[in-house]
Amino acid sequence: MHFEVGNKVAVLDDVVKGVITEIRGEQILVSTADGMIFSYTASDLVKIGVDQNELSKYSDIDNQLLTDKLREKPKSTSKFLKSKKEITLEVDLHINQLVKSTKGMDNYDMLNLQMDTARRKLEYAIQKKISKIVFIHGVGEGVLRTELQYLFQKYPVKFYDASYQKYGLGATEVYIFQNPN
Repeated sequence: MHFEVGNKVAVLDDVVKGVITEIRGEQILVSTADGMIFSYTASDLVKIGVDQNELSKYSDIDNQLLTDKLREKPKSTSKFLKSKKEITLEVDLHINQLVKSTKGMDNYDMLNLQMDTARRKLEYAIQKKISKIVFIHGVGEGVLRTELQYLFQKYPVKFYDASYQKYGLGATEVYIFQNPN
């Protein structure tokens, strides 16, 4: 990618963005909004474009690899379980179940994809009057679990840890209150 002084750029694998102030051979100096100046190589940077369309939901980085990942049709990440005349929707939010490869994606992009998937599945279940969903998120550092709990507070649901015997510690079960109308 060709960079020039004055280009707006963002750093891959970091949350730094700014304007190119100087180019010294292989080193590109980037000035952030708070006046800090950082030095990067061209392979660490991407231009921030004007036309962001679909990618702008997640960030303002114009990166072809991320755009391609968003266009990929994800594998079916959910399945229906039926027990005692009750349908339970199971949604696996592990990133390797949502995309073929995470190459070029940082933690922010992965979390946004997982949260978007969870939001869509929750709204689908509400629309189709499915009363239970199990979100399999894994244990990890608990960031996804915390974000899911924040999301659930915006909907008419009750949530709690899913069956330890069946899912271990890495799953949350959501009960959706059904409107009698």
